[in-house]
Amino acid sequence: MASVLSIPDLSHIIQLAVAPVFLLAGIAGFLNVMTGRLGRIVDRSRVLEERLDACLEEKMAERAEAELKLLQRRMGLNNWSIGFCILSGLLICLLVTTLFVGGYWGINIRAGIVLFFVLAMMSLIVALVLFLKETHLAIRTLRQHRERRS
Repeated sequence: MASVLSIPDLSHIIQLAVAPVFLLAGIAGFLNVMTGRLGRIVDRSRVLEERLDACLEEKMAERAEAELKLLQRRMGLNNWSIGFCILSGLLICLLVTTLFVGGYWGINIRAGIVLFFVLAMMSLIVALVLFLKETHLAIRTLRQHRERRS
């Protein structure tokens, strides 16, 4: 199927297809934040596991075990959040490709565009909600840690 687009038409298609890339850049920044948090959770888990191995006091061991369970839950929430964020990014990439291909070949792809955009936004919403839950769990862990010290 040959295309008969002029250069201005092609430029317009590229402009439309590139617009969602800014959303993709925002998602990439969010992924950077989430992977940084995941790294901190993993580091804290390693420290607690080392302390647990060397711990002689039963009360301290119980505290470490309780915190490790919360950290595992945080890791799970963070991993799911990262997964949905990546899914959102992939859907945005499909959206960009669909916009370009549909515009270039003159195919009516409105349903595909709407579908990819809605799914990308829903995935991003789920990722943000999971991230919010993880941050709330982190705050709760910190409060419990402070209460135990008091």
